Amino acid sequence: MRGTLQINGEEKATIRAVALARRDAIPAPVKAIKDRAITDRLLQCEQYRSARTVVFYASFRSEVATFEAIAKTLELGKTVLVPRVNTEDLSLDLYQITGSEELSPGYMGIPEPTASPAARRDVGSADLVVLPGAAFDERGGRIGYGKGCYDRLLAEAGPRPALLALAYEEQLASEIPVQAHDISVGTIVTDRRVILCHGQG
Repeated sequence: MRGTLQINGEEKATIRAVALARRDAIPAPVKAIKDRAITDRLLQCEQYRSARTVVFYASFRSEVATFEAIAKTLELGKTVLVPRVNTEDLSLDLYQITGSEELSPGYMGIPEPTASPAARRDVGSADLVVLPGAAFDERGGRIGYGKGCYDRLLAEAGPRPALLALAYEEQLASEIPVQAHDISVGTIVTDRRVILCHGQG
């Protein structure tokens, strides 16, 4: 085991800060090109093509854009679920949407579903979860934003759906310090390649 939990926490904070700074520094015209490349690669992934129900994060700030992918997924007749943050405990609830017009700024300004309780769905109904994150490594290690929202959501799923992350090459690290509760991803789609991870949890 690499270091203590405290050291791992410090390592993670440093890697997160560096990766987010690199992501934030991508110029808007370059980001748009990268976003399109990532979307195109995602739509060709076997995990995506075979999925009937897909969980997408609604992109915010400098995250890899997802709204085009969401629109194309709906056009293909697939079911799209998007999380809403429960502000009491920072857990995530998933809601089915039929268009991006059903999203509006919620927790910290993040776009969230405005759907009624009847549209709520269980994560176990998903075939694929498309994850955001701050940093990743090629083994599937992931550092999120420090709240553990997706870790808790996916801990409830059984059997767990396939996990796929969207990231810019600038967000890749040589090694992510992984703790027991961390959930790793099986596939990472970047602006240059599709990484099939080994050692994913």
